[in-house]
Amino acid sequence: MYHHASAIGNIKQLEPRISNHGVPLIYFSKKRENVLVYLSNAVERYCKETGFRYDGIWKKWGPYGFDKNGLQCLEEYYPNALEKTYKGVSGYIYCTDTLVEADFNVQIPDAVASNIPVKIRSVEFIPDALEAILNAERDGLIKIMRYEDMSPKMKEWVTKTIREEYENAIDHPEYGYFLRGNFPDIIKR
Repeated sequence: MYHHASAIGNIKQLEPRISNHGVPLIYFSKKRENVLVYLSNAVERYCKETGFRYDGIWKKWGPYGFDKNGLQCLEEYYPNALEKTYKGVSGYIYCTDTLVEADFNVQIPDAVASNIPVKIRSVEFIPDALEAILNAERDGLIKIMRYEDMSPKMKEWVTKTIREEYENAIDHPEYGYFLRGNFPDIIKR
């Protein structure tokens, strides 16, 4: 089974869209729990809730990685990031059991992409993304590294990375705004 998350309901067929990679694709995961992080985009939500107007393509915020066994590890890089991003957000997980994979290496464990339309077999409504993520953690399907448990070494890495991300956000004012708002001690105005 292949899974795809979206905030949009009533989709019968998924269509390829221009992706972060600059080519039209539809992304799927073979693991349902791995798509929960796509039910909300922290950048878009923060900007909309704080009144930042933007009409371009929203920069994606993907604070996760995978352990050596392929288990998704969601990382909280600033205080209450999970709650601020996912609490109260509803969405849909679309499923199909067949698709034609694109000749494109996604480089994410258990992920595949298609570059042709994909018919939906079933859909699951997720009433609260945070609750679904916490349930997946309780079931041992994902790990969460909470901000308050971050090691000093990890905090150093976050500081370095956020500064670099901010410097490279010249073409994405919404992303710079998000970074300034959530990392005020790292991004000095």
